[in-house]
Amino acid sequence: MSIAASRSRLIALTRELAQHWQTTREAWTDAKRDEFERTYLVNLFTAVDRAGNALEQLDEVVTRVRRDCE
Repeated sequence: MSIAASRSRLIALTRELAQHWQTTREAWTDAKRDEFERTYLVNLFTAVDRAGNALEQLDEVVTRVRRDCE
């Protein structure tokens, strides 16, 4: 699987998770929900955004290296 494809898959799966979380969030209405969201999901979504950016940059570098080696 290419870097770009991996990035796309990561982003798509994270969007799917966010949609499921929104559904869960509507049903789970106590303080533990907010704690769970702050502890795990906020950090996860932030990390995925950073990873997506890093993967995009890495894909650009790998593309340049391949082009230079031809």
